[in-house]
Amino acid sequence: MKNKAKVVMMMSLSAVLLSACTLSNSGSGSAPGGSGDGETVRITLGLPGGYDVTNKEIIDGFIAAHPNIEVDIQEAPWGDFTNRIATQIAGNTMPDLWFQENAVILGYGQRGVAEDLAPYIERDLTTDDYIDTLFAAQTPEGQVWGVPHGANPIALAYNKTIFEEGGVALPTDEWTFENLIEAAKQLTQTDANGNTEVFGFIGSSSITQGWFPWIKQAGGMVLDETLTESRFDDPNTIAGLQQLRDGIADGYFMDGDSITAYGGELPAFGSGKSAMFFLQYSTQVTMNNDFPDTDWDVVKIPRSVDGERYVPTVSNSWLISSRASQEAKDASWEFLKYYLGDEAQAILAESGSALPVKQSALALLEDSQTKPANKLAFTDGIAEGGVTLDENASWNEWRIAVQQIVNEIVKGNVTPEAGALDIHKRVQDILDSQS
Repeated sequence: MKNKAKVVMMMSLSAVLLSACTLSNSGSGSAPGGSGDGETVRITLGLPGGYDVTNKEIIDGFIAAHPNIEVDIQEAPWGDFTNRIATQIAGNTMPDLWFQENAVILGYGQRGVAEDLAPYIERDLTTDDYIDTLFAAQTPEGQVWGVPHGANPIALAYNKTIFEEGGVALPTDEWTFENLIEAAKQLTQTDANGNTEVFGFIGSSSITQGWFPWIKQAGGMVLDETLTESRFDDPNTIAGLQQLRDGIADGYFMDGDSITAYGGELPAFGSGKSAMFFLQYSTQVTMNNDFPDTDWDVVKIPRSVDGERYVPTVSNSWLISSRASQEAKDASWEFLKYYLGDEAQAILAESGSALPVKQSALALLEDSQTKPANKLAFTDGIAEGGVTLDENASWNEWRIAVQQIVNEIVKGNVTPEAGALDIHKRVQDILDSQS
């Protein structure tokens, strides 16, 4: 997220009171919704990253459409906002409505900070109009602690020029991970001294583009279905980590030192140093801006050993404060309904910064003129096999524990089997401490 130095701003955006139906002023103990009584309602809307992250046109559209709701915008750079919100929650001064990483929202739900949106969704939304990512912040028990600010799945990006010059057939949606590995071996190029000039694939060590999809494709699991038990001791989980390590060790996947030398994963792919890369949807904007002449496209994430497709999808989620007054909760829900509506979702689709979750807005991407041409690889991919990153209330804690050891696995400092068993114990200890 953006970390630009920016002065925290508070702007009061007032609207004219009209004699129209408005939200209930029923008090904090009432059920969601209610009949209007003509009074103006004020809400505070938190925007981490400001309008660099949330399209201003959406905010302005909501204000114009709801003149009986006065909106105070609380805006700050992403890092400043997320650091400050903990203090605000402790002091009960947080906004009525804001968004953060989905895992953080799940933690807020467990702590009683987030309102359960399941009754609101059941009452007001036709869920068939949305992709499953609408419920990224749903617990196994059925509470919904937030709704998506936007969805960011991954797809397999490929450099057409490298494939054509190497005489290798372009990837298709029917590829398996074995096809990816074989193509990566064929496309890796070395000079006369044995130095690699072009890698077949970028061996990311991150969760979204690295160890999570490699574990899933091998038939392994990170956590069980209840998100309370580690599965890093599963032989298939270990096999997935082994494949990632083998690709790096054998030189057909780009290693961490080379990624750093080229300025990061996206610059390495964009500059033609790698033939393939797991690209997250939101990074297409940077890719097009920084590497406009690269001839590239995407296909769906390859199929796993069981023939299924698993598409890791990252989302930030909006939440409504459970401590807000009922009229503020209702007004905040009006904003979320607008955000999930046709108008706002179309704006989000046009921006390219994240995928909308409404089906009608996803259909608009078929007419997009920007790269990649095959945006259906993202939209159809997420519909076919979109999965979260096993997010739960302790996600940030156990993910860091995993990442520390995965970094050692990909460097070859510890074997995938020994590392996975170490991870298993550490993750289970964290999960047990949260139960």
